[in-house]
Formats: sequence, structure tokens, C-alpha cells
Amino acid sequence: MVDVEKFRVLIVDDVAETRENVRKLLQFESDIDVVAAARTGREAIQLCQEANPDVVLMDINMPDMDGIAATEAIRQKMPAVQVVILSVQGDQNYMRRAMLVGARDFLTKPPMPDELVAAIRRAGKMAREERAKSIQVYAATQGSPNRPTTTTLTTRGKIVLVYSPKGGTGCTTIAVNLAVALHNQETRVVIVDANLQFGDVAIFLNEQGKNTVIDLAPRVDELDPEIVDSVMIKNAASGVHVLASPSRPENAEKINADQFSKLLRYLRHLYAYVIVDSSAYLTDVTISVLDIADAIVLIATQDIPSIKNDRLFLDLLLTLNVPTDKVTFVMNKYDKRIAISPEKVGENLKQRVMAVIPLDERTVIPAANRGVPFMLDNKNAPAAKGIYTLVEALRAKLVKRDMEESEAITKR
Repeated sequence: MVDVEKFRVLIVDDVAETRENVRKLLQFESDIDVVAAARTGREAIQLCQEANPDVVLMDINMPDMDGIAATEAIRQKMPAVQVVILSVQGDQNYMRRAMLVGARDFLTKPPMPDELVAAIRRAGKMAREERAKSIQVYAATQGSPNRPTTTTLTTRGKIVLVYSPKGGTGCTTIAVNLAVALHNQETRVVIVDANLQFGDVAIFLNEQGKNTVIDLAPRVDELDPEIVDSVMIKNAASGVHVLASPSRPENAEKINADQFSKLLRYLRHLYAYVIVDSSAYLTDVTISVLDIADAIVLIATQDIPSIKNDRLFLDLLLTLNVPTDKVTFVMNKYDKRIAISPEKVGENLKQRVMAVIPLDERTVIPAANRGVPFMLDNKNAPAAKGIYTLVEALRAKLVKRDMEESEAITKR
């Protein structure tokens, strides 16, 4: 389970190599957890609201919005969050401007490891103190912050469909590990098994609860948070909630597309992310998810049938009027010995491959057999690094879509 004592860190830098180097540097610190990474200042502002970090490691020089402007915006929206500026420029003027907008610390790049870790711990402690003060003020004026309120259903999480039109490409493996990677104490995640006949999500998490989607979908019009909570399988190891597929294949017929889509729309108000794992066959249920999904993680492998089916699926999205910019394209089980490269596949399908998950049988197969996602106990494995890349790409995609929607509304 996630250690609540860890300092939660968001890395912001427009250079992918720098982000990865900082992540690697911090992964050995038992009290620090890198919860997200952003490529731009605007993306950092959005991710701060989603990932709720204690500390932001902020680069200054970025293309869309510099780190000082982003720091000011973050501090205005989330005063408890502490920002540590990282810059190749050791100029006193930069330092002064950073402090004026509320930065907690200023380090010259590349920082010494001990210096960076110490700065994060100082800033993290300050963030916790600020949050504690806010809770005390809230308690004094409103009552207990833990008291249930009628505003529970005003939030709107993201529905993410993980899909491949060809079986055997690793959909369930990616869906489960993606859910684990996205989940934390403030960002609740549920994974829903939409393979209603032969779903394996619960098995991949070593769960065999009696409750399944059949206990919620038929009564979707009378749901409340307590009912949902009573049905969910709570995976203790990861904290992720699981809505399993029916225990018998014939029970799949008891759930229709309208019920399933209504259920997902309800769950998005209770969870930050609703991850949906689906079978390759395009059932009415799966098609209903396409319509309401905020993002589609489309998986390909290095074989012609998989690539051909992905092309047909992308054509189908156009027919169904589903925007193809919802798609985050992933190559799974990548083997460098095979000539079909991610770049060639991306060019062929006119969809850039956003994440490459390498062939890693020593990690993936034992994890599935044990029912322990590799994102829990093998975070340094090649496959796990691919999942981290997917998380970053997916968040960036969602942030971009949100910004575009906001701008469209503003222009009306």
C-alpha cells in the first residue's frame, strides 16, 4: 500500500532526459515518491490539481510558460504546494524573482543529489505544515473535513479505455499496471473489467471477490457512493479498487451497453481515473465506452495482423465520429531484434507511438501468475519504465484536451 509519509513530487522540465534522470535519482529515497512529470508550465499547473504533489521541481526555461510564471499560478491555486526551482542560470535576479512568486528554494542544475533530496524534504515538511493549518481552519469554520458532503458527485474523473482489436497483445497487463501507477492517496483509481465473458482483471490482482459488475450495472439508476463502495473489491497491495467481470460467461447477457456506460459515468464522479479493460471483440458495451472515454490507450505489437487491425480500428473511430486525438498509441512487447520499429508503425498508421513497453518476459509473466502487478514490486524493470512513459504521455494528452476544451468554451 502507498506509504502516506512519502513526500509527493512533481517533476517539470521540457527535456525528457532530464525528467528521467531526476526520477532515477529520487527512486532510491524511501520517503520520496515521484507522482507525475510535466513537460510544460501549463501542463504542470493542470497536473498539480490532479496529482496533488507536496513539492514541485520546476525548470525555469520552458517553451509555453516559464517556470516562474507557472510557479506563481500554482501557488495561487494551491498555496500549500511548495516549489523548488531548478535552473542552469545561477543569476541572482532569477533567484529573486522566483522567491517573490513563492518558490521555496532555488538550485542550480544539475543539483548535487544530497542537495536536491534535502531541498525536497524541507519543502515537503513545509507543505504538510501548510496543509495542516488549512485543515485546522476548515475544522474551526465548517466542521470535520472528513464529514461526507453533498458535493461528492461534483468532480469529474477521466475514463480511460485500454484496447486492442487483436487478442494477446497485453491489454489486461497494461490496464492493471497503468491503474496501479496512476493510483495514490489523493488520486483514487478504479479498474473496470469490460470483458464481461472472460475477464481476468481480478486474477491479475490476485482477487476473487464475490461481487462483480453484475451487482451494479442492472441497478445503475439507484446507485449511491455507499452501494458502490460495498461492491468494489479493494486491492490491499495497491489501493486500487476493482470492479470484476461476472463470475459466469452467460451472465454477461444481463448487462447492456446503456447500463454499462451509465455506470462508468457515475464512477467518474467517485474516482480520478476509471480504467476500463476490454476484450478485442467490439461488443455494444465496448462501443458505448468509446463514445464516453476521455482517452483510448490503443495497443499494437510487432506483427502485421496487429498493425492491420489497429488501422481498421482507427478507421472505425472516424466512422463513429470519435476524435482520434483521444488515442494514446502504445507498442507493447517491443523486441529490438524485430525490424518493425515503433517509428515505422507510427508512420504507417499516422499515429505517433507515445510509449514503448519492451518485451520483458522475466517480469511480466511471473507477475501475472503471482497476481502481483510489476508496478508494485518491480518498478525498475524495463516493462515498468514503459508504463511510466505511458502514464506521462496519457496525462499530457488529457491535459492538452482539457486546455483545448476550455479555450473552445471561452471563445463561444
